[in-house]
Amino acid sequence: MSRAQKDGPSGLVIVDKPGGLTSHGVVSRMRRLAGTRRVGHAGTLDPMATGVLILGVEKATRLLGHLALTEKEYTATIRLGQSTVTDDAEGEVTGSAPATAVTREAVDAGIAALTGPIRQVPSKVSAIKVNGVRSYTRVREGEEFELAARPVTVSSFTVHDLRVPAEPAGVIDLDVTVVCSSGTYIRALARDLGAGLGVGGHLTALRRTRVGPYGLDAARTLEQLEEGFAVLPIERAAAAAFPRWDVEADQARLLGHGVRIEAPALTAGPHAVFGPDGRFLALVEESGGQARIVAGFAQ
Repeated sequence: MSRAQKDGPSGLVIVDKPGGLTSHGVVSRMRRLAGTRRVGHAGTLDPMATGVLILGVEKATRLLGHLALTEKEYTATIRLGQSTVTDDAEGEVTGSAPATAVTREAVDAGIAALTGPIRQVPSKVSAIKVNGVRSYTRVREGEEFELAARPVTVSSFTVHDLRVPAEPAGVIDLDVTVVCSSGTYIRALARDLGAGLGVGGHLTALRRTRVGPYGLDAARTLEQLEEGFAVLPIERAAAAAFPRWDVEADQARLLGHGVRIEAPALTAGPHAVFGPDGRFLALVEESGGQARIVAGFAQ
């Protein structure tokens, strides 16, 4: 094991992912920069998409499953008048219908129907597994199948501009911002908006601007990270993402050994527990008046 692997810091790296690169490709680059294979990501971005991709290094990889449950924000461009096999611009066009007669009022009504708690059918070229096989693999093999709708929440879906591009003829482009729960597919929103308007739709641009408390202001490009690699320490990352609970030394010792301790009236959801020395010890949830350890970080 190299010194970097043994002594490397644990924390998050907030990357401004470029277009044309997979999330796994970003992870591979980060493993080289961090000098460790213990690197993972929270929330895949399609190769076409850019923006905030959260990576965990060393112990912080155990935070990622919890960070993935937070709210996300995107800017996107939706093209009305064309449907594609992938629900985005990377797929073959499968249908078209003139959209220039679609009114702003109709667009607003369609967006309203896709706002709030909804049930969404993911794109078939997503990474969702069906009987252990990725959905996109089944598509490539020509298999016919259906994905089940799943509950998601679209907190806001706002149109900033409605444009008629020079080409192709008959389409309308919408520049939008979406704030939504994890697991929401923006290209599925584009598909469903177009379907509801009777003209088809797909995504032509997507940029993730925020995941939970981490926005583009905290993100660094791969080029910037090549010039100076640094992580957001795990203590700061946990304090930013979860409610904080500071405990005394004896409580910290018990938690460090996996023992449940008496908990105050904690609010719902994970809380980040810190010892008197400021060290991040665990994520806990209240259960029957005690702190149940969701993930430990003391060792």
